Amino acid sequence: MARKYFDHDADLGFLTDKVVSILGYGNQGSSQAMNLRDSGINVIVGSNLHDESEARAKRDGFRVASFEECVLQADVLMLLLPDEILPRIFHDIIQSRLRPRHVLCFASGYNVYYKLITFPAFVDVVMLAPRMIGRAVRELFLQGSGAPALVAVGQDASGQAHQIVLALAKGIGVTRTLALESSFEEETIADLLGEQAACGAMLFLSRMVCEVLMEAGCSPEAALLEVYASGENIAIAKAINELGLWNQLRLHSRTSQYGHQTRGPRLVTEETRDNLRQLVSEIKDGTFQREWTRIQAEGMRDFDAVWEDNLQHPILAFEDQLYRILGRRK
Repeated sequence: MARKYFDHDADLGFLTDKVVSILGYGNQGSSQAMNLRDSGINVIVGSNLHDESEARAKRDGFRVASFEECVLQADVLMLLLPDEILPRIFHDIIQSRLRPRHVLCFASGYNVYYKLITFPAFVDVVMLAPRMIGRAVRELFLQGSGAPALVAVGQDASGQAHQIVLALAKGIGVTRTLALESSFEEETIADLLGEQAACGAMLFLSRMVCEVLMEAGCSPEAALLEVYASGENIAIAKAINELGLWNQLRLHSRTSQYGHQTRGPRLVTEETRDNLRQLVSEIKDGTFQREWTRIQAEGMRDFDAVWEDNLQHPILAFEDQLYRILGRRK
């Protein structure tokens, strides 16, 4: 079992004399910056783009500096830029300016696990990876709770890397709920498979169920409302979060309970398990990473093509009409 950490295991004192820089003021960056500031930590925001995120950071009351200045001024660099952008920023701007006092904090294991970023032996390297979207990281903090997160130490040059990552976790509210000891490898494998399988399969299965319902004579509106447009899936996800995967079934009718447990296995078979294992294999051996890196290098043509193909699906036209009726779109 993985080791678990809570508020009493973390000490904000390891950050009191440090400057923390947030590089990337997006959904996660803005939430983590505000939470850290509310926890009494000295925070600056790094930006080189002079865009809306930089303007928002200034409106939110943060001191904003260039990435170059942040590396020189900050002790902890929280690297919250997108996975595909971070290696270039790191190699071009950050790496040559690093000093022994620096702590590099990653929000995911991706770039470290695949060795797209390498770092000198004299810096601390840690990971703080909330298992929640950025907006919820902030909302839960304000409610007095916190988002659970995976924490890891990849390199402990100072001898204090473990205490520092726990202090950061406490600063953004994680240890109010759960900081789970992990690794860069585990986070990468779990994150990618969760995205590709649990979330990816949900999209395509939901669309296919709508198609089959329409083939069976159901109206597009009835099909979409049944499968996802009503918002019932949000209530089910909330029940799963509160009660657990199987216990939430008790909130359904007994007809639904029986159908879930007898027809679900006809769709999710041992062949599905084999496919999942193949996905894990492609994550572990770098097949997926190399494919994604190639697509980026080729100008994102395949990425755009996948989007275009899925946006042309006729289900989305029905969805647009229904969402306008429901007042969700103008």
